[in-house]
Amino acid sequence: MAVGKSELEVHYESVVRERLREKYGYGNVHEIPALVKIAVNSAISSSSDKSAAEEVGKEVAALTGQKPVIVRTKKSISNFKLRAGMPNGVKVTLRGRIMYHFFCRLVKIALPMIRDFRGLPARFDGRGNYTLGIGDHSIFPEISVDRERSAIGMDITFVTSAKTDAEGRDLLEFLGVPFVRHGSGSVQPSAAA
Repeated sequence: MAVGKSELEVHYESVVRERLREKYGYGNVHEIPALVKIAVNSAISSSSDKSAAEEVGKEVAALTGQKPVIVRTKKSISNFKLRAGMPNGVKVTLRGRIMYHFFCRLVKIALPMIRDFRGLPARFDGRGNYTLGIGDHSIFPEISVDRERSAIGMDITFVTSAKTDAEGRDLLEFLGVPFVRHGSGSVQPSAAA
């Protein structure tokens, strides 16, 4: 194994690239789709409380291994009790080795901890990118469930260099994302998964 590379990154370079090249017949190695980045976004339920933003930020930092950026509202909206500059959510963008480590923990440890998990629905955005919504962050082993804390939901977006949804799905499936296979008799997971 190369120094500084994760096991999943080595697997991508040695196995997944070749499988994609055989399936789609790419002429150049740079045409082969790759996982570019993973974006993790989480909303803050009570934006009037500054400590809520810090708490969500600490939780997301514990999950991703990287300090998130606090997103603030751009303008005031009285119906939602928002004022300009109030914390509204946190976001973090993962690339490189940290991205591959987070991907591995998500796919191999966290997703199987979802109750009655049978796979993820394969709904891509039309350009090979995939977004997964998680309703409760306690599926990650880094989170201690002993303390009283509220569930934090998050959106995890896998951004790929694929040009089509089929290429993006094959890339993520070869990397280990458990998608639901239609026609296999399996049941679609709930929207919370």
